[in-house]
Amino acid sequence: MPAPTSPDFGAWPPADSAARRRRPPEGDPRPDDEPADRTSDQADALPPVRRLVSLGIAGFSALVAIALIVGAQTRHESYAVVMFGVQALFVAVWTIASRPPAPRVVGAVGIAVAAGTDLAAVLTRPASLAPLAYVTAAGFIIGVVGQLTRPAGRQRVTESLGSSLVVTLGVVSFACLVVLGRSPKGTQAIVACLAAAGIALFIARFADAIAPLPRIAPQVPRGGAGVVLGTMVGTAVAGAIGNYLDGLSPLPSALAGLATAIVAVMVDLSVGYAEASRIIDGDEPALWLARHIQGPIGAMAFAAPAAYVASTLLLL
Repeated sequence: MPAPTSPDFGAWPPADSAARRRRPPEGDPRPDDEPADRTSDQADALPPVRRLVSLGIAGFSALVAIALIVGAQTRHESYAVVMFGVQALFVAVWTIASRPPAPRVVGAVGIAVAAGTDLAAVLTRPASLAPLAYVTAAGFIIGVVGQLTRPAGRQRVTESLGSSLVVTLGVVSFACLVVLGRSPKGTQAIVACLAAAGIALFIARFADAIAPLPRIAPQVPRGGAGVVLGTMVGTAVAGAIGNYLDGLSPLPSALAGLATAIVAVMVDLSVGYAEASRIIDGDEPALWLARHIQGPIGAMAFAAPAAYVASTLLLL
């Protein structure tokens, strides 16, 4: 599917940017037609900050956080259904964006592990993470067998197994929230921690749409001010929630929110670095929609176990 032609979704890098990045080996003469001043060419090759995209990603981050928070207010079985929908979206987005050698195997293993972990999180008495670990191990073994028995054999098997492992860990991380919701004060902890993560992501992306400064890295169209501001506001919101919800207190809630928000914004940033690295290496960009929402959905996935650990240590 070709990327839209709108300037907000323009392709990066330009067609000739790869040639601009290639430097002759040390000692080789410079080609006669190579410009002497490369600084302006390299600046032109930097990816632009697309403000409409940043606003859209900010809204998507808020929607995912709201879905997970509102779902936690329902019965555990209903929350597991909501969680499965979010997990399926994570599997689809991550598989499309990372483009492993065997996408069908990666996707099938991810969906199977998502269903298994949701069932284990709801049916296990008492609530425990141990069944999720068993499902994770089983899913990884199935993934290894599926990769080794595919027609291509062992070609790029390491890369494919890495993608399977990330997808498996992501869906299992989401299921941690179902287990946390079954704790006496788990619902309140989910509200405080996920609100911190969602607001941190929203403000970080919203700030990129206004003033993405200072630039975190030349090839990554993100600003450092938004990341710091988002983490601070998310922490403050978690502390305020702890002041109003029964069973929580402001300081522990703020600390738990801080830990969750830091994990969320760091995962979101790491996805941007990974995408920039693939483009610099000459790989074709992934589907633009999956590429842009991979960061927020991955951030919420890996913020979930951080919320579980922080809640267990500080709130429960």
